[in-house]
Amino acid sequence: MIHQDYNKLKRKQKRFLKKRNKIDLTYNNGIYNRYKNPVVTRNHVPLDWRYDLSLKTNPFFMERLMVNATFNSGAIYFNGYFYLMIRLEGADRKSIFALAKSKSGIDRFEFERIINFPNADQAETNRYDMRLVHHEDGFIYGIFCAEKQDSTAADTHTAIAETGFVRTKDLINWERLPNLKSKFSHQRNIVLHPEFVNNKYVLYTRPQDDFIEAGTKAGIYLGELKDMKNPNLPEEHLIHEKRYHTVYELKSGQGPQPIKTKLGFIHLAHGVRNTAAGLRYVLYVFATDLNDLTKVIARPSGYFLAPLGKERVGDVSNVVFSNGWIVKDEKVYIYYASSDTRVHVATTTLEKLIDYTFNTPEEVFISLESAEQRIELINKNEKLLKKLKGNKIS
Repeated sequence: MIHQDYNKLKRKQKRFLKKRNKIDLTYNNGIYNRYKNPVVTRNHVPLDWRYDLSLKTNPFFMERLMVNATFNSGAIYFNGYFYLMIRLEGADRKSIFALAKSKSGIDRFEFERIINFPNADQAETNRYDMRLVHHEDGFIYGIFCAEKQDSTAADTHTAIAETGFVRTKDLINWERLPNLKSKFSHQRNIVLHPEFVNNKYVLYTRPQDDFIEAGTKAGIYLGELKDMKNPNLPEEHLIHEKRYHTVYELKSGQGPQPIKTKLGFIHLAHGVRNTAAGLRYVLYVFATDLNDLTKVIARPSGYFLAPLGKERVGDVSNVVFSNGWIVKDEKVYIYYASSDTRVHVATTTLEKLIDYTFNTPEEVFISLESAEQRIELINKNEKLLKKLKGNKIS
């Protein structure tokens, strides 16, 4: 017999899932729209994924398998739906992958299924932050972090992060591939380029800072693979390095796959710096050449998106992180998690994203030149305002 409280909670959740999301008009920078509500939270998780519904075995209708957070989602548009590959973290701290879908991409997301597959290494303990990439070869690849304890460390919390691969053609049946082999033993935030380059697969990598060899710079790297079934990465070349007193001073990492435009590939990355309150994660943008992926051709100054208001509070506060965006009918849906707790969306157009990337003043790295940039803008606007003097500004 099903517990009597189930129907009451089910009706309540159904009303919650039907809520429409609206643009937050209190925030406008002309670049993108933010929305009033997150698109996926722990409250979106189906009741039968959390509760034992049996009156006999759960007489007090307790959550037997509690959900702590839903965050860091890969994203893909497939068969008429916006799909998010959610990092669903239980009360046990373990992360699992779960697909949620929506027709609109901005609200009414509902979970469809849990995605599970074997470990490539039996020592793997946790898995998280899957990117979804529809590659030119016809497969949809899931690239994620497969983490295990460092058995050589004296403590119990030091981890080794490896890169895991799965692939599918229907988002239902998944083939587990071997983990990435690299000269760096510790990798996070790996992203697959959606096209072949010189008949090879291309990966954006981020060797973990603590494991980088002496003389090697930290940042976002690029490497080529011959075969996804034997993912051996012999060489990696730095394309975007971390730098002092920037939003990516401490570390940086590729977010989702880059978007191909007529002017270049646009990349969304996360940057990290230290503050008195702890680490601050923001999102920033850069672009690479269409014919040379190692060549950065645009680097807008500062961050693209940072945590605001309630987004700043959560399990890991003052953090935004993105590993999924979707382009649909010239509109860009940017999915980002706030404070390792819930998933939001921001929307813009491809035209606006191109304008922002290639026409925003470039990063100049020192205060003197940053002040000159702003003075130049002020002087330009003063000239325009003088022309309007005496005229009513609508």
